[in-house]
Amino acid sequence: MFQIYCPHCEELREEEEFHPKGQAHIVRPAEPEACSDEEWGDYLFFRDNPRGIHHEMWVHAVGCRKFFNVTRHTVSYAILETYKIGEQPSVTAEPSASEAAASTADVRQGVRA
Repeated sequence: MFQIYCPHCEELREEEEFHPKGQAHIVRPAEPEACSDEEWGDYLFFRDNPRGIHHEMWVHAVGCRKFFNVTRHTVSYAILETYKIGEQPSVTAEPSASEAAASTADVRQGVRA
């Protein structure tokens, strides 16, 4: 069990009080009526699932019931930061030189990530 810091309550609370709600920072299309079915489907259903640092939206369901964002490492489950909706993360995922080189090599060989 681990604890999560709620940026609204400004305290650490047990993980059972929180629920993940998916990827953070999803931008709604400016004109949904003008989107093709494929574009609208991508917006509604497709999300990133990276190995490493990921920004997620969570809700403090048993506490203040407010939404906030979490920067979490998906391999180690370590929570790197929490911040309110509308704020920008201070921790971002930047691939290392070896990861970037491996990704480029995969593209050249036709391997999809």
